[in-house]
Amino acid sequence: MSKRRINKVAVIGSGIMGSGIACHFANIGVEVLLLDIVPRELTDKEKAKGLTLESKVVRNRLVNDHLTNSLKSKPSPIYHLDFAKRITTGNMEDDIAKVKDVDWIIEVVIERLDIKKQVFENLDKHRTPGTLITSNTSGIPIKFMSEGRSDDFQKHFCGTHFFNPARYLDLFEIIPGPKTDQDVLDFLDSYGEKFLGKTTVVAKDTPAFIGNRVGTFSIMSLFHTVEELGMTVEEVDKLTGPVIGRPKSATFRTVDVVGLDTLVHVANGIRDNVKDDERNELFALPNYIDLMNDKKWLGSKTGQGFYKKIKNEDGSSEIQTLDLNTMEYRANKRASFTTLELTKSIDNVAKRFPVLVNGKDKAGEFFRKNFAGLFAYVQNRIPEITDELYKIDDAMRAGYGWEHGPFQIWDAVGVEKGIELMKAEGYEVASWVSEMVSSGKNSFYTVKEGSTFYYDIPKKEFVKKPGQDGFIILDNIRESKQVFKNSGVVVEDLGDGILNVEFRSKMNSIGGDVLAGLNKAIDMAEKDFAGLVVSNQGKNFSVGANIGMIFMMAVEQEYDELNAAVKYFQDTCMRLRYSSIPTVVAPHAMTLGGGCEMTLHADRVVAAAESYIGLVEFGVGVIPGGGGSKEMALRASETYHKDDVELNRLREYFLAIGMAKVSTSAYEAYALGILKPGKDIVVVNKNRQIAAAKEVAKFMADQGYTKPIPRTDIKVLGKQALGAFYVGTDQMNAGKYISDHDKKIANKLAYVMAGGDLSEASYVSEQYLLDLEREAFLSLTGERKTLERLQHMIQKGKPLRN
Repeated sequence: MSKRRINKVAVIGSGIMGSGIACHFANIGVEVLLLDIVPRELTDKEKAKGLTLESKVVRNRLVNDHLTNSLKSKPSPIYHLDFAKRITTGNMEDDIAKVKDVDWIIEVVIERLDIKKQVFENLDKHRTPGTLITSNTSGIPIKFMSEGRSDDFQKHFCGTHFFNPARYLDLFEIIPGPKTDQDVLDFLDSYGEKFLGKTTVVAKDTPAFIGNRVGTFSIMSLFHTVEELGMTVEEVDKLTGPVIGRPKSATFRTVDVVGLDTLVHVANGIRDNVKDDERNELFALPNYIDLMNDKKWLGSKTGQGFYKKIKNEDGSSEIQTLDLNTMEYRANKRASFTTLELTKSIDNVAKRFPVLVNGKDKAGEFFRKNFAGLFAYVQNRIPEITDELYKIDDAMRAGYGWEHGPFQIWDAVGVEKGIELMKAEGYEVASWVSEMVSSGKNSFYTVKEGSTFYYDIPKKEFVKKPGQDGFIILDNIRESKQVFKNSGVVVEDLGDGILNVEFRSKMNSIGGDVLAGLNKAIDMAEKDFAGLVVSNQGKNFSVGANIGMIFMMAVEQEYDELNAAVKYFQDTCMRLRYSSIPTVVAPHAMTLGGGCEMTLHADRVVAAAESYIGLVEFGVGVIPGGGGSKEMALRASETYHKDDVELNRLREYFLAIGMAKVSTSAYEAYALGILKPGKDIVVVNKNRQIAAAKEVAKFMADQGYTKPIPRTDIKVLGKQALGAFYVGTDQMNAGKYISDHDKKIANKLAYVMAGGDLSEASYVSEQYLLDLEREAFLSLTGERKTLERLQHMIQKGKPLRN
C-alpha cells in the first residue's frame, strides 16, 4: 500500500452533507478547504449595505452560511467548536486553483450527473496528478462520472459514500470506478477505518450500493406490510425499535427525521434502475406515501410527516400520529403486544429473535413476514451487490444503526428456521444457502480463537473476517478468556498480562456487585497480572450508580448501610488510582455520575471520541459521592499555579458539577477538566478502543509502573471560597434561577470543594475531602426533595442524569 498522508482535503459542496464531511475531517485534525458556488443574486441585506456581486463576502455567502448553520445544528457535527478553525471557506471560481495543494478532493454537489461531470472537468484542470478524488454520491453509477477524464484522474477516482450525519453514522462505502487503482481502494479502506473511525465497506457499483439498497428495501417492505396487516404507525415503531436492536426512532420516526422525499427519491431510483430485482414491485410507493409526498408531509423539515407536533389551547404540546386509513392526524395510541411482554426479561437482543418469530399474536405474524422477506432479499443480493455476506451486515449496522445485520438475525433465529419462514411466505431459498446447509454448516458466522469467521460462498468454507487484528471483541473472548464472573461483571484475560473488567449489569449501572467485581479484578491483577483495563462494549459505558439501591436505603433511613455503601464506592475509585498496577478506563457513549468518577480516578483514560462524560448527580438532588467532588477540587488546585485568580479556577470546576455539564464529545471533556491533556487519549474508532487501552496499560507496566503516593498537598481556599459561593447561590435563588433545594445542594458542594470553613487557605489530603464529600452526600439523601427526584427517575426508568 502507498505511504499516502492526508494533511489537507478539499470538499466541493457545502450543503448539509458537505459541511458535515468537512467538520468530521476537521474533527480528526485535517485541514479542510470547503468550496461552493458563487451566488447569482444579492439579498436585500446585501443591497442595503451597498455590496455587489463582486464583493468577497457575497461571493462566499453560500459556503459561509451553510457552514455556520451546520455548526449551529444539533447534534453538533464538530467535536469542539475550536476545531472549526481548521476549515477554510471559499468559492469555486476564485479558489478552485487551491485544490492543487490538497491530498484528497471530495465532491458533494447536487445529485445530478451532468452537474457532477462539469465539476470534475473543472477539477481535473487544477488538481495535482496523484491526488485522490472521490464522489459522495448516494446512488449515481460511479462508472458514468469519470467518463472523459484524464487517465490519472480515473486511476485515483472512486465513490466514497458517507452517511448523514457524517460524524455519527459509521458506514463509509467505497465504490470502485472502472479504472480505479487497487492501491487507492486499499488506502481508503484503511484510512476510513483507522482515521475517520468508520466501518469501511467496499461495495460494487450497483444502484444505491449496499446500505441504501437493503435499507430502503427494508423500509419499503414495512410500508407495504402496514397495509397488508392493517397496522398503525405506533405499532410498527414499537416492533421495529429497541426491542430488535434498532434505534428508538424505529421506522416512521426515522423517515420523518431523514425526510420522506429523500426516501422516495432513493426508492424511485432503485425501482427504475434494477428492473431485474425480483422484488422490484416493492419499491413502488403505496398510495398513502404518494399522498403524503404530494401534500409535502415530508417529516421534520415540513413540520409534519407520520407524526406532527401541535400546540393545545392550554399551551401544552402534543405529538399526534397520522392515521394511514383516514390520512388524518389523531392522538397517539399506545401499542401493546403479548409477544413483546415475553421478551422483557431477555436483555440480549439476539436471544429475543426466536421468541419474536414464534409469537402467537399480530406481532409474531409481523416478525415472521418481515424477517422472511428480509432473509429472502439479502440472500439474492449476493453476488449482485457484494460477494461477501458480512458486508451486508456491516453496512446495516453502521449505516442504519441496527445492532444485528440480516444474516446475524438469521443466525439468531436459526438458519433452518429462517428457511422455514421464507418457504411459508412463498420465497425460494437461494442455491448457495441450500448448499451451505446440506454441507452441515448451520450458521453464517462462527467464532474461533477470539475472531469472527464468515461463510465464504465461493470457497464453501468459513473464512476469517478481515480487519479484526486491531480489535478486541469481548463477545468473542468472554467465555474462553473469562477468569472471574459475578452478577455485575466479567473479568477477561486480554493477554500480555492485562486483565479487563467488563460491566454486565443493567445499563451498566454501578451497584455492589460491580464494585465487588472491580475490587476482585484489582486483587487478581496485583497478584498475577501486570495491568487492568476497565471497559465494555455495551451501548453506554455506565449511566451511573444504582439509584434504586440509594433510594431504598434512604427511604428506610439505613444511614449506616448507606454510609458504608458510599465509602465502598469511594474506596474502590481510590483503589483504581492507588493500586500497584496501572489502571486504564475506556469510557464511551454515556459515562455519567459514577461512571465518570471511575474515569476520573484511572491512571490513564482511553476515551472513544463519542463519549458523553459528566458528573450529573445534581439532577437527583445530591452531589457526586464516589470521589467526584473531591477530585474536581483536587484538579482545580492543580491549576492554581498558573495564575493568581484561584477562586475563578475553582468556580469553573464547581460549575461543571453544579450545572451537571456533560461533554458532547471526548474532546469537550478536556475543557471540563475530566480528561487531562498529555495524559489521556481519544480514539476515533470505538472498535479499536479496548485494544488501544490494553496497549497503554501494557506500555505503563513495561516502563516500570510505580504505585503513586496518596495526595496530602491539595490546596483548598476555605472561607474565602465558601463566602463567595454562598453569595452566588443566594443571588441565583433570589433571582428565581434555582430553587431552595438547588441552593442547598450547591452550598453543600461549595462546602466540600472549599475544604470546609477553614479560616484560611490550607493544604489537605484526599481522605479529608472524601470524608466531607460523603457527609454532604448522606445529608442530602435525607431531603424530601431528593427522595422525590430519585423516585421519579426510578419510575421513569431514567439513568442518573439531569
